[in-house]
Amino acid sequence: MSDASFWKTNLLTHRPSLIEDDLSAARGLPNAAYTDRDFWLFERDHVLAQTWAALAFASEVSETGVTVPLVFMGLPLFMVRDEQGRSRVFHNVCSHRGMQLVCESTPSGLTIRCPYHRWGYDLTGRLKATPNIGGMGVHEVAGFDCGQHGLKEVRSEEYLGIIFINLSGEALPLETQFQSITQRWQALAGDDFSEILVSDPGESGALELAVNCNYKLAVENYCESYHLPSIHPDLNSYSPLAQHYNLVVDNVASGQGTHSYDLGRGDAPPLPVFPHWDNERLKTGEYLSLYPNVLLGLQADHFFAIILTSDAPDKTRERLRFFYAGDDALGDATLARRQSLHAAWSQVFSEDISVVEGMQRGRASHAFEGGVFSPVMDVPTHHFHQWFARGYQ
Repeated sequence: MSDASFWKTNLLTHRPSLIEDDLSAARGLPNAAYTDRDFWLFERDHVLAQTWAALAFASEVSETGVTVPLVFMGLPLFMVRDEQGRSRVFHNVCSHRGMQLVCESTPSGLTIRCPYHRWGYDLTGRLKATPNIGGMGVHEVAGFDCGQHGLKEVRSEEYLGIIFINLSGEALPLETQFQSITQRWQALAGDDFSEILVSDPGESGALELAVNCNYKLAVENYCESYHLPSIHPDLNSYSPLAQHYNLVVDNVASGQGTHSYDLGRGDAPPLPVFPHWDNERLKTGEYLSLYPNVLLGLQADHFFAIILTSDAPDKTRERLRFFYAGDDALGDATLARRQSLHAAWSQVFSEDISVVEGMQRGRASHAFEGGVFSPVMDVPTHHFHQWFARGYQ
């Protein structure tokens, strides 16, 4: 039996209890979903491939002709911005002999050259040059159509400063799939929320953590607030568990919100708030796990996004970017506040490392078979498990 057939059969056997709506009767994903490499690849090709998954931040490919190699769950890809300003993602392999095209981030100009035989592709992936294909100095041969041998493009779109990919090419348009998220946050932050986001290019604008766990555990930990008193005592002192609420947004995200985000915490001058933020909810903060691999945070004075890059079943990189409400938020006058936010969130996310790594180690135990859910506190986590299980068709 092939790996795909094995996992499909195995998962469908457990599927009824995985998607059970009654939390008291439901069970979580099996250990293999967090530890097994064959499962990990099956998951990439049969679950994540059917939806939109985050690949990179749009700012990583800001200039025309700069090629950036990436690996998505073992799959070599690269991205580039074409002459019309559109970001594109391609399989990182030459159509000639399967050579990796892009090995490091570099300006390629208007032609992407294979380092092996120098075949050249334009920024839309079309094969434009086949040097010496017919012998020395002969660059064409009868019957060979360059138009049939371009790069294989991966469907991609940008949303909230992130480049998303859909490997199957069959998902709903990204705007349609994430419409409920957009509408929810526009009701809180204004219709122009996503249009005025600006990223902080300085040291206080980014964070990267390497954690020894499956990326799904990072999703599960982020979307619930149950662990605040025990793992985040400082955060819980000014945003206590009792002030948090569960969030489930259609079939695309789950998470938590707080009624007590403190805009004025600390001595640093405040940041500009989003100009159309609901004045009745200035202390509202919402934190959503956007399935399958993005963590989002929205407060009146800043927004952040974390891409979970899965390098192996038990290896994940958490890559964070901070965004603010317009260019005025990036001046020297607000630097101290941005640095303060960076320090505060760095502490919170660092405190989570021991938790997700501990859960990963626990998945080696035969005594654990998916676990149980609190019917009150684990609603977002259960929703994520249901979403995943429903992807095992």
